[in-house]
Amino acid sequence: MGKLQEDNPADHKTGDPGNKSCEQEPVTACLLSAAFFGALGSSFIYGYNLSVVNAPALFIKAFYNKTWIERYGEPIAAETATLLWSITVSIFAIGGLLGALSVSSIIRVLGRKGTLLLNNGFAVIAALLLALGETAKSFEMLIVGRFIIGVDSGIALSVLPMYLGEITPKHIRGSIGQFNSILICLGVFTGQVLGLPELLGQVSRWNHLFSFLAVPAVLQLCVLPFLPESPRFLLMERRDEAGAERAFQRFLGKKDVSQELEEVHAEARAQDNVQRASVLQLLRNPAVHWQLITIIITMACYQLCGLNAIWYYTNGILLEAGFAKNIIPYITLSTGAIETLAAIASGLVIERIGRKPLLIFGFAAMAVFFSLLTVFLNFQDSVSWMPYLSYICILAVIASFCSGPGGIPFILTGELFEQSYRPAAFMIAGTVNWLSNFAVGLLFPFVQEKLQSFAFLVFVVVCILGSIYLYCVLPETKNKTFMDISESFAKINKISVAAPAQEMELVLSMKPNVNGKAQDVAKMESSS
Repeated sequence: MGKLQEDNPADHKTGDPGNKSCEQEPVTACLLSAAFFGALGSSFIYGYNLSVVNAPALFIKAFYNKTWIERYGEPIAAETATLLWSITVSIFAIGGLLGALSVSSIIRVLGRKGTLLLNNGFAVIAALLLALGETAKSFEMLIVGRFIIGVDSGIALSVLPMYLGEITPKHIRGSIGQFNSILICLGVFTGQVLGLPELLGQVSRWNHLFSFLAVPAVLQLCVLPFLPESPRFLLMERRDEAGAERAFQRFLGKKDVSQELEEVHAEARAQDNVQRASVLQLLRNPAVHWQLITIIITMACYQLCGLNAIWYYTNGILLEAGFAKNIIPYITLSTGAIETLAAIASGLVIERIGRKPLLIFGFAAMAVFFSLLTVFLNFQDSVSWMPYLSYICILAVIASFCSGPGGIPFILTGELFEQSYRPAAFMIAGTVNWLSNFAVGLLFPFVQEKLQSFAFLVFVVVCILGSIYLYCVLPETKNKTFMDISESFAKINKISVAAPAQEMELVLSMKPNVNGKAQDVAKMESSS
């Protein structure tokens, strides 16, 4: 894997000193703003919605019952109440699936940045429906609001990693990409904090928990329009070389971006076509088979590794440990804090350690702590201090997840595919993500009922198998161009790779300019 980086013809042509100086350039305010505000109006909202319904659950159910009585003159039946609540919770994942499926069509028209901006409209509409449902005496508004915010999250989790991966230099692509994971965790933590009884977790304030959804969306709407579109999208799909050059200059903070433009030209020429590929074309192309399999397995493990199921046991374990029920919400804040800190730590070390080691470590550590948790849960009734060990295991599982598996699958989806296949790849990855999320929510209660505390052994198997696959198949992608990464899969895909030296010599002989002359030269030379 290392030889690919050392023998990159671009390095020989441009010189190592130039590459080193490039890697030492500071991160620009423009790039940080795009990463932070992009994630704030996208990933943060997704994370917030994972936790925000927990605190007001009893109040929402009471509202459903009160509305039912006012409409029909009798209390809601227990089965109907359970059904309505189940729909309210699960329809979020159905909306997410629809959002993921619609991404490719939307970005074709609006681009990466434009899609993120449009997505804020969904967040604001959802916030209004969820916040005003009680006033309008309509629980249907809450259900529709949850569906729309699911659509928002499905779009966000596909478009944001795509945007961040395309605007970031390769040597910090992982760190910037982890803004997605960090803001998800921060959103979860914020939902937990605002849901405390002293804040918005009261019968008279619970609807304001949903009003808050509009805040990050509006902040993104105020900042993102002034930031550039993805330069790769502008150059390869819109053929706007002048716009791509300006975007690179703002994101990188330098005037000479010829090397970056040449890299994109090389990627464009190396592909069979620069037009966006459909999902069917992606599935049929043997050159990306193992990339696709890797993303499907990694994204499935992201949801099926058991993190969502861990919340089922948290409150029970704390009660067994002797904590009063009224202070448990404050103790569980530690889970959100651990999530956020682990995600930040992962972002700080990902470019030194790499994606592959962090993923394998995360899944392997989860398998270890799930195994220990199974043991501790079975001795919980016989040993007084055992619940404390169980809770420590829960925190360790959460930290292990956020150290790698919690964010890197989204980064990899953007890295393993070149420009023309990236939208279709994110559509497939998003579909696997949301279907797996829905499956866990649907099936885990039945698995838990049958296996009790041994249910976590199912997740041990998933984590171990995921670690083995990643160890055997996944190449390291840190500090590599998208072309380098594609070449890393060439052998396992059993395809021949065009001689990179000839390709790069031709590209580097071009002098890109705003008039598009370089593209005309490239076409003439390729036709000859």
